[in-house]
Amino acid sequence: MIEEKTILEQPEKKAETIKPLGELLVTLMSITPQAEQVIEQACRTCYLSFHRFNPPASTEELIKKILKKGHHSVLEHAHATFRIKGGSRVFTHELIRHRLISPSQESQRYVQYGKTRPFDYVVPPSVAQTPFAERFKELASETQQFYEEMVKGGVPKEDARYILPNATTSEIVITANFREFRHLFTVRCTPFAHWEIRKVCIEMLKIMKKEAPISFYDFVVNEENNTATILPPEESKG
Repeated sequence: MIEEKTILEQPEKKAETIKPLGELLVTLMSITPQAEQVIEQACRTCYLSFHRFNPPASTEELIKKILKKGHHSVLEHAHATFRIKGGSRVFTHELIRHRLISPSQESQRYVQYGKTRPFDYVVPPSVAQTPFAERFKELASETQQFYEEMVKGGVPKEDARYILPNATTSEIVITANFREFRHLFTVRCTPFAHWEIRKVCIEMLKIMKKEAPISFYDFVVNEENNTATILPPEESKG
């Protein structure tokens, strides 16, 4: 029987799975123990081929085979949980559109900026490199001040938050199965994805390639342009 434990209970692995991204922080909180053996055994249940269960060789052979054949449902038996800090509300609103991801997000209704936590915001690189950067920061600061004035004046936090910009940072925890992570990386790690969600997803992909190397073996990360592609079956042999 495989017992579920979290990486947070294993201090020696924690440092390996925390990736700072400037002011962003992507942390793997937990992952299904022996995840790829769980996937293999689930798959072998379909065919009652347990006599072929001989990890690690059988695990790699079978998972690569099911990936090439498109038998992805067995990937749903393994899960991972990430904490993402420092991303904007723009990023989180894109992320939660993935309906099979389970999110738990910082509440602007109950969190009071300037008291519960500092008011932080993201300046897009395309703005930071232009003369608009200072005005962007000035307006963000004015928004924060007005928000605090309204709260001090008796306006409920849940209503004062209406003035806050999409640039406001938000902490979020997400859990998904491996099949959904593969879908997420497929659509959000391409050059066509928005830069912020792509940046976060690339970091999650790097971690998943390390923690579950067979299940994500066919994703190739391009460090130069911060994207990832999936090798076609004929190029992803072995």
